[in-house]
Amino acid sequence: MTSSTIPKNASTAWRIKAIFTGSIGNLVEWYDWYAYSAFALYFAPVFFPKGNPTAQLLNTAAIFAVGFLMRPIGGWLFGSIADKRGRRNAMTLSVLFMSFGSFMIACTPSYENIGIAAPVLLLLARLLQGLSVGGEYGTSATYLSEVADSNRRGFFSSFQYVTLIGGQLLALGIQLLLQKVFLDKEQLAGWGWRIPFVIGAVLALVALYLRRNMHESVNVEIKKKDRGSVTVLFRKHPKAVLTVMGLTLGGTLAFYTYTIYMQKFLVNTVNLSKEQSTMIVFWLMLIYALMQPLFGMLSDRIGRKPLLMGFGILGTIFTVPILSAISRTTSPWMAFFLILAALVIVSGYTSINAVVKAELFPSEVRALGVGFPYALTVALFGGTAEYVALWFKDAGHEPWFYWYVAFCIFISLIVYTTSKDSRKDSYMDKEQL
Repeated sequence: MTSSTIPKNASTAWRIKAIFTGSIGNLVEWYDWYAYSAFALYFAPVFFPKGNPTAQLLNTAAIFAVGFLMRPIGGWLFGSIADKRGRRNAMTLSVLFMSFGSFMIACTPSYENIGIAAPVLLLLARLLQGLSVGGEYGTSATYLSEVADSNRRGFFSSFQYVTLIGGQLLALGIQLLLQKVFLDKEQLAGWGWRIPFVIGAVLALVALYLRRNMHESVNVEIKKKDRGSVTVLFRKHPKAVLTVMGLTLGGTLAFYTYTIYMQKFLVNTVNLSKEQSTMIVFWLMLIYALMQPLFGMLSDRIGRKPLLMGFGILGTIFTVPILSAISRTTSPWMAFFLILAALVIVSGYTSINAVVKAELFPSEVRALGVGFPYALTVALFGGTAEYVALWFKDAGHEPWFYWYVAFCIFISLIVYTTSKDSRKDSYMDKEQL
């Protein structure tokens, strides 16, 4: 009995449809997640006492980071569900959780109206979203890798980050429309920031419908005792678990630095306006999303390891110079091209990280093996990127953050150097024999 329910002679059209169905829900979930960061500049004064703007951003960044603490729990919970009950069930449940979290943020009153209850409710909503998105990564990465054919696995799985980046792009696009077309600054700061969270809740319900009708990629009728077991995962695949964490460390920190934190960095350090910052990041994210399939396609030709090595070497060498140059520039165009250069480097990781991790595990613990150690590492390093950066800035040592990012990328480079190329030694290919 095969571990897959995918037709042996599945056409390219069938696979594209499956990729689309799996990806669209991923886009919505990540839109909901990123909307918090995109609009934090506006709602930070609403949920916290008036004072230093940097301190208010520090508070919202802290809640952003705390939301990441739920991601390992989500990675474990939804990864186990995906391995035991199927990818579709886990992905459907996760998007439902995200919808409810977005609705809570949209409806929570301000600090002036309900006092300390306002940031508490914001925290609860963010914890719920963290649980959801923690389960989303592992299950969607696994699903997209499983429905792709072996010769184009890097290309097809890269669409996870296309939609992940697309979620941020959608949040920024809505922000631009609200800023430039529909609302003035006072309206946006007063109540307009709630609109994207209402939109997110509604879109999540649409994604819920689509996911209920998606094709299952794994046969859950075999190896029931081993499926989704944390004990089996750590007993039989400890090296793969540690490899996932090492692969993720530098990549996730670099990704969150140049995408999520960069919008605030341009306002708080470079002294660009909020509108300039949003516009720059929007166009960068669009270009960045389009780069992912190109890098994924390249990995199908030359292997995964050369791309990871390229990111590790270039990231270690150029992170400090790039961030230092951005902090000193007064030109929006110069900032744009410096960040773009950084994103080209980071694409060596983001475009293929999903498939690299999925190829390390057998189907019975694949979603759990990808999602849990990844979520744990992101919680410790990616989720705290904003907070650490703002903490260093508030302490008067902002450049220390640049060195911190470079050092973490160097640690990942060591892992890349000592690891096999997963394209040539994939569990997925072994299961198809």
